[in-house]
Amino acid sequence: MPSLTMASVLGRPGVLRLQLRLRMLLSALKPGILVSQAGPTAAFGFRSTFAGLLHSTSITSAKVAVNGVHLHYQQTGEGDHAVLLLPGMLGSGETDFGPQLKNLNKKLFTVVAWDPRGYGRSKPPDRDFPVDFFERDAKDAVDLMKALKFKKVSLLGWSDGGITALIAAAKYPSYIHKMVIWGANAYVTDEDSMIYEGIRDVSKWSERTRKPLEALYGYDYFARTCEKWVDGISQFKLLPDGNICRHLLPQVQCPTLIVHGEKDPLVPRFHADFIHEHVKGSRLHLMPEGKHNLHLRFADEFNKLAEDFLQ
Repeated sequence: MPSLTMASVLGRPGVLRLQLRLRMLLSALKPGILVSQAGPTAAFGFRSTFAGLLHSTSITSAKVAVNGVHLHYQQTGEGDHAVLLLPGMLGSGETDFGPQLKNLNKKLFTVVAWDPRGYGRSKPPDRDFPVDFFERDAKDAVDLMKALKFKKVSLLGWSDGGITALIAAAKYPSYIHKMVIWGANAYVTDEDSMIYEGIRDVSKWSERTRKPLEALYGYDYFARTCEKWVDGISQFKLLPDGNICRHLLPQVQCPTLIVHGEKDPLVPRFHADFIHEHVKGSRLHLMPEGKHNLHLRFADEFNKLAEDFLQ
């Protein structure tokens, strides 16, 4: 799909909002650019800070064969309620969910954080993005938890992981108990495509955002996979209504909490509103100061919100 030029959106409704969002995004990804109240953490989350938390608690790490690949996961806690953490683009349990693995109630929950195929330590294979990659991730996630002998699970899905969680809840309703998602979208718009193009070149990201992912993947794999992700997510723009999973939302049966950071530079508010409107009985919780990485930046607040909802 050819990328949109800035000239092509000039004069369209909402362009000022888009330009402001792009300024916020680039301020997070580029060193030396400041935006008022932009905050100290990058749009994708200052992951390296929280990865270090994993060494101070009892967490097991292993791989299991699922659907022809060996999926890596981390597990902690001894509660009867199984919870799966689903990371975002290029993410892993270790980079994306340090505060949740460390601090979610281990008496109430057994917490599992997985690395989707091609991400984190679930390599090989290299990550690819066929048009059904979200459905593939959803099946892998559910089959992983079944392989680990969990009879029913709740889902906490961030960003791409939130999309995967929505699909899993819709397609495997008897297996999903409850769901919390944030930073997710059910379709792709022109505005989204502009935002995605803004993160294509990882050399333009701030060093603190880039460093933990470079350490995890090496620069070449990291840069190549980010470009492939932009192409992969952009292919949905070619489908009717930019559809990713909007047709599946009415099939979600489990209690669902949608959390949205009102300063998220990557996912506009209308996406959270759309999911809330189309997932029957869902709740929408807004965090006025939250950005895309609200579960890291405001970890205590987020963890309490999730625990209260899951109980």
